[in-house]
Amino acid sequence: MARLTRTVTVAVLATILSPLSLAPQDLPENATVHPDLLSSLEYRSVGPFRGGRVTAVGGFPDRPGSFLMGTTGGGVWTTEDAGESWHNVTDDALDVGSIGAVEVAPGDPNVIWVGTGSAGIRGNVSIGRGVWRSTDRGRTWRFRGLPTAGLIGAIQVDPRDADVAFVAALGNPFAPNPERGVYRTRDGGTSWEQVLFVADSVGAVDLAMDPTNPRILYAGMWRAERKPWTLVDASRDGGLWRTTDGGDTWTRLTDPAVDNGLPSATLFGRIGLAISPADPLRVWALINAPDPHGGIWRSDDGGEHWEKLTRDRRFRQRHWYYSHLEADPVDPNTVYVLNTGMYRSVDGGTDWEGVEVPHGDVHALWIRPDDPESMIVGNDGGAQVSLNGGRTWSTMHNQPTAEFYRVEVDNQWPYRLYGAQQDNTTISVASRVDGDLSPEEDWFSVGGAESGHISVHPDPDSAHIVWAGNYIGQIDRSNLETGERRNMILYPEMGDGVAPRDARYRFQWNAPILVSRHDPGVVYHASQYVHRT
Repeated sequence: MARLTRTVTVAVLATILSPLSLAPQDLPENATVHPDLLSSLEYRSVGPFRGGRVTAVGGFPDRPGSFLMGTTGGGVWTTEDAGESWHNVTDDALDVGSIGAVEVAPGDPNVIWVGTGSAGIRGNVSIGRGVWRSTDRGRTWRFRGLPTAGLIGAIQVDPRDADVAFVAALGNPFAPNPERGVYRTRDGGTSWEQVLFVADSVGAVDLAMDPTNPRILYAGMWRAERKPWTLVDASRDGGLWRTTDGGDTWTRLTDPAVDNGLPSATLFGRIGLAISPADPLRVWALINAPDPHGGIWRSDDGGEHWEKLTRDRRFRQRHWYYSHLEADPVDPNTVYVLNTGMYRSVDGGTDWEGVEVPHGDVHALWIRPDDPESMIVGNDGGAQVSLNGGRTWSTMHNQPTAEFYRVEVDNQWPYRLYGAQQDNTTISVASRVDGDLSPEEDWFSVGGAESGHISVHPDPDSAHIVWAGNYIGQIDRSNLETGERRNMILYPEMGDGVAPRDARYRFQWNAPILVSRHDPGVVYHASQYVHRT
């Protein structure tokens, strides 16, 4: 049994599970296994329960311990016990798993708005399919339109009327499209108006609403387009806009004709926004622009005048991936900025300290309005809850939302599965675990890293030989039986800081590796060329 190919193994399993009698003439042309033989097979989770990327979080203001997370591949999940356990609420409802925004209506916590398509535009970003809405705390959902909005960066809901909402639509990340900008609905999503449009290549990535006057909103507009070889980022058409009449008219605050302290004649990248609920005249903007214009800016008079607080580079790393701000709901001097880590200022944004979180690459933060010690953070390790202001957090090892680029299996019996988890290690898990072992006790890394292809020796007796990739073409060859590991690269060249045109070999983030099925001594690898050893 151990030496059966995968195809035959599936056929044997299917025959055991669905013992049908089929003559050879009944097989479809070119079919290895008759589809009826697979009818009794069902998918089951084999893990790992190790959280994957989350770029949207929220919570129920009327229920302490109740929070939401929107994952980039697994839909929306809720916890009722402050992160001790999670359950999915959208598996049977949404057409897409990538979530860009989750917003509970402040005036009616029964209403949840969800925007699909995460606006953290990695090269492997998934386009959304529009907006969904629940009016029963996530038990049921209805599609509410905007199917071509692409990526949705934020949703703001009027605290007086849960049917009034605004959506920041970044648009198609791969090509220009006119269905981007700021949208408004006044009837719960039955109809929408595009109330702010700049250009078919400039979309809205963030929105902030004055909680005491929902007619006042700020919008960050950004040009961003992903291509296979680069990211088109920033333009002079981007910047910061404000409306004071509920979206009917908008004023560009970064207009060269406006003298308010903000930069104007520059390229504008991604912009993050926050309004202090404790003092709505206090507004922060994290503006990504060439120096000396980039940094965190603050207004203390509702956007009329601004001052620059810091140009700290920690807050502008890979700004297309981060650039989020969140204001404390009680203290007007406390504000958070999210980047590779989470940072907090308690003096209005002048001085900053790090807040330790369970995982890096931080994308989202929600703070309970009546208890700023209670919060949920979203990062590349899932979502975690703190009930003491960030001193301790719930675990990331209870969320089956790991984001895998691909999966490989070996030919052992029972077989093992291998994958590279985004912003984590590679991992191998058993297809079945006997006894009382927890899944974690059977996991292990197989070399390489988050972006790597994995290829396993095709001989079931030699399945302990694993080839796993890493950034810029690095490869690990691991012998799982002896623990020996060898790291190699085609050419000794530093990849970071080198322009692709100057590199001898140009490797994609996911550089393919393949062990020959005919001769396991032959391995293929690909840059702009195909290589063989």
